Amino acid sequence: MFSERTSVGLDVHVRSVVVCAIGTVPGELIRCRLTPQHAEVLGWINCLPGPAAVAYEAGPTGLGLVRALSAAGIRCEVIAPSRLQRPAGERVKTDARDALHLAKLLRLDEFTAVRVPSPAEEAARDLVRAREDVRADLMRARHRVSKLLLRQGLVWSGGVTWRPAHHAWLGAQRFDDVALQAAYDSAYEAVVLAEGRRARLD
Repeated sequence: MFSERTSVGLDVHVRSVVVCAIGTVPGELIRCRLTPQHAEVLGWINCLPGPAAVAYEAGPTGLGLVRALSAAGIRCEVIAPSRLQRPAGERVKTDARDALHLAKLLRLDEFTAVRVPSPAEEAARDLVRAREDVRADLMRARHRVSKLLLRQGLVWSGGVTWRPAHHAWLGAQRFDDVALQAAYDSAYEAVVLAEGRRARLD
């Protein structure tokens, strides 16, 4: 167990943060609903009997809050939701209960915290995700072009696909039907744009 006087659980959402603080006095609970602005959360915690420790679940709101609290000298633990033990028999899940549960786990030191990556590591992860997204987009775009041409009886037979010679052949395709030409142009443009995105990310 740690020596902080106050243990704070945060249930963090995009538009609100439900907080529950447990003090050293038995049965002492302080609850509040705040905006997710870091300054407001930090200001509320600073009004509690200190020192305070904070815990919240990792989620889509990112890690800006833990960095802001840590920079202010407040111990903040980020807990993996998959490793968060729920109270037995609890069927109704509410923000207030989640915040209280986190505060209790923090008080008892019964949690598994995740390692908070550095901003540079997080940026690298975002880059990898973006590269994987564009790879998937490019694969789908190429598939659409190939299938559209196949439906017109057109199949490339000049060697490896998606190389300069293949692109020259694709760019030269013309159709009498205006609607078909528009559909093809749109599909092929998606390939070219996706390849450009991939090159920039690489």
